[in-house]
Amino acid sequence: MVQRVSTVAFEGIEARAVDVQVQIVPGLPAFAIVGLPDKAVSEARERVRSALIASGLALPARRIIVNLAPADLPKEGSHYDLPIALGLMAAIGAIPPDALSGFTVLGELGLDGSIAPVAGVLPAAIGANAREEGLICPAACGSEAAWASPDIQIIAAKSLIQIANHFKGTQVLSRPQPRVHELADTQLDLRDIKGQESAKRALEIAAAGGHHLLM
Repeated sequence: MVQRVSTVAFEGIEARAVDVQVQIVPGLPAFAIVGLPDKAVSEARERVRSALIASGLALPARRIIVNLAPADLPKEGSHYDLPIALGLMAAIGAIPPDALSGFTVLGELGLDGSIAPVAGVLPAAIGANAREEGLICPAACGSEAAWASPDIQIIAAKSLIQIANHFKGTQVLSRPQPRVHELADTQLDLRDIKGQESAKRALEIAAAGGHHLLM
């Protein structure tokens, strides 16, 4: 049986839908990821394996194949960790097999099963909302995703265990609210730097003209 999870691939600021297909088949233990992955995606195998073990889940001693479709679209970044892990959890029965239906998933995993923030959550949420799907993302990105629409369903979790408990109904996660980034009270100021007049002038010219600092 093939377990499917929706995620996205980024082309500029556009989030294109990607189908993560997870299959566990008889054979010598192996973990293969296909579908034009870059180095960060290929390394997801070790992060996913360690995160599942830290969450109390053991992968079966069988051949695991993960296909990222469409296969001709380059896949870049670490945000494929979470959809691959959740696909495996559904395949081994750790979460209901239909729990991920209607959700777009993205997030990076730590070796301890924690879910780290990733870039591109807002365009991913906008794309998911256009497809009438919900979003599963890191807790640190939940308030960003909430700006996509007041109606989109968002599950923003800190760990794999929180997501499993949410679907089991033992720890239901509330929808995050949109939040504006709060600036720190004390801001750095060039006038506090003594000397370095040429360097400060270069910074001021670059900022005023919107130039790259290397100019």
